[in-house]
Amino acid sequence: MDPTKKRVAIVGAGPSGLAACKHLLAKGFLPVVFESAAGVGGVWRRTLASTRLQTPASAYRFSDFPWPADNAASASPADDGLFPRHDQVVEYLAAYARRFGVMERVRFGCKVLAASYVGGATEQEVAAWERWSGNGEAFGDGTGEWHLTVRHGGGADGEPASTQTHRFDFLILCIGRYGAPKLPTFPDGRGPEVFRGRVLHSMEYSAMAHEDAADLIRGKRVAVVGAGKSAMDIVAQCAEANGSRYPCTMVYRSAHWMVDPKVARRVNFFTFTSARWTELMVHKPGEGFLLGLLATILTPVRWAMSKVTEAYYKRSIPMREHGMVPDCGFDQASLGWRLGILPEGFYSMVDEGSIELRRCASVAGFCADGLVLDNNDDTSGGERAAIVGADVVILSTGFDIDRPLRNMFTSPWFRDIISSDGDAVLPLYRHILHPRIPQVAVVGYAESGSSIYPYEMMAKWVAHLLAGAVRLPAAGVREMERGAAEWTRWGAQARRRCGGHFLKSCVASVTTWYHDQLCRDMGYSPRRKDGLLAEWLEPYGPTDYAGIQ
Repeated sequence: MDPTKKRVAIVGAGPSGLAACKHLLAKGFLPVVFESAAGVGGVWRRTLASTRLQTPASAYRFSDFPWPADNAASASPADDGLFPRHDQVVEYLAAYARRFGVMERVRFGCKVLAASYVGGATEQEVAAWERWSGNGEAFGDGTGEWHLTVRHGGGADGEPASTQTHRFDFLILCIGRYGAPKLPTFPDGRGPEVFRGRVLHSMEYSAMAHEDAADLIRGKRVAVVGAGKSAMDIVAQCAEANGSRYPCTMVYRSAHWMVDPKVARRVNFFTFTSARWTELMVHKPGEGFLLGLLATILTPVRWAMSKVTEAYYKRSIPMREHGMVPDCGFDQASLGWRLGILPEGFYSMVDEGSIELRRCASVAGFCADGLVLDNNDDTSGGERAAIVGADVVILSTGFDIDRPLRNMFTSPWFRDIISSDGDAVLPLYRHILHPRIPQVAVVGYAESGSSIYPYEMMAKWVAHLLAGAVRLPAAGVREMERGAAEWTRWGAQARRRCGGHFLKSCVASVTTWYHDQLCRDMGYSPRRKDGLLAEWLEPYGPTDYAGIQ
């Protein structure tokens, strides 16, 4: 097979798309990357001015491309480059793309509107296939292809838009998890239409130019609904802009585990959770009887260690004083990766009156002057309802992570088999291939503690698959479905153990276990350390996988 003759498309030029392109180039392919924005970086190009990394830079990197040596010097003295700013992340990704020739393959200002599978087989025939893509090969028998409807131009530069159809032999979707907002519903007469101010989702606010975002909130009463990382960042930004004269109100139902960056520097939680010995304490998909028994036996040890960490955080961070103790334990949050880094000085801004915290059972709806809160769980000392006055309401209510994937396909059948049922996990083999959708890979859908190098491992696996070095299960589609179902069952069990506090399609607590599977598929040893003690005691990180090409 001549890889230069195979037409491969990559949708998205975020971290996963860049990694996919880089490793396909290394295998001799000449992929085309479609990116709707004017530059690389994905979600990092559409974020708040104050946004920083949530994991240390040493963990958030590609295996063969370190952060620049002057990163610490260019960061604020408060963190010495441990959590780089969003603009530093964008520049790091752009430097990676330039270094490995990825920039030349990206078509900027090109938005993929739809993907259609044409030729090869009908949907009924595809549904009946016993092997993926008909014969178990990445490109099938060569008769099927993907037609992409792509809109070119039409951006802020005033260039007129045009739509074209492009044909490819293989499609890699690197569109992430944060492209479709999840919006709450309200009763008739209580929706945003009755509100005199402006209502927008955090995704829309984050995508605004920084100057426009600042103008929107300056001198305004702002209410932010939610208590996740994006909500807290927005609240802190509003507080810094307006001070106590126009305090920002954070409306939330339950708090999350958010760690002060000063505390995070003293306790490197990521290093602690990324060693093999810590994964022995958690159940893993397909682990077998002995490992499952060991995980059960060691569960109390993990619980005790988490309680010590939890107590330390509660003592170091004034969450009790402000009613911000999470409903779930730290052990549950860490298993489900419901963790984040607090904005600098968050509780100081609460103390000075720049931030007001309003806990409630739910947001009942809108009124002309703001939000109506439902306090029927008695969170406000018996007051059943209350109104939060606002000029701007920002809904930080999460994302519909399946919708961008589902809407990519024109086929109703392909759309239907993309999971959209609440917390159900998209059934992807190795978190990459859907057993029933031919000649398509998804990179960057599964959540992890540090997304770049797990996404890079997925990209390497896809490159090996297209080059013929990864062989899919001989038993075909049914074996792939069993493998995907194994992770689905594990995710459901993890969610029960976490009391519902578990991210959909999350591999954060078993990242090394997951990478072991990918290594074996690609023909590499999963043991990447020198010596038995190092293998089990030292944390795993990006550089351990640099030798996999």
